[in-house]
Amino acid sequence: MTFCRAFAFAAVLLLAGRAETLAQVAPPPEACIKQFVPLRQEAEKRLTEAKSAMDRHAPPPELCRLFSAFSDAEAKMIKYVEGQGVWCGFPPNVLPNMKAGHAKSLDARKQVCAAAAAPARPSAPSLSDALGTSIPDAGAPKTGRGTFDTLTGSPLTR
Repeated sequence: MTFCRAFAFAAVLLLAGRAETLAQVAPPPEACIKQFVPLRQEAEKRLTEAKSAMDRHAPPPELCRLFSAFSDAEAKMIKYVEGQGVWCGFPPNVLPNMKAGHAKSLDARKQVCAAAAAPARPSAPSLSDALGTSIPDAGAPKTGRGTFDTLTGSPLTR
């Protein structure tokens, strides 16, 4: 074997080994899709749950739990794109857009969870509290002693 043939053979082996190493390190696009789609679906599911809870005016503790689950799912998706973005061929603007959306969802979660952690607001004073007197109960038994009472009873009740 001549030197040129040996060099060419060694170069081919080197490149083949390098390609094999890159194939082991870089997942093929199908593998990227198979790994990314479930993460995206989980985030979409959590977002749908949070939106439906907002539409039905769920209590703040439930909203806090749902928003936390959504932001956690979104964070997993972002972490995957950060780690595999170059190898999977994600467009360069995807990660900044995802991070901006995640920052908004974190702000919403912070507000909702702050509302859930806040003590319940005191109820407004009742009319009797505002007037400083008590208002008689309509269901209380009548004693027959009032302004319009006569010896035979109230003429207003006849």
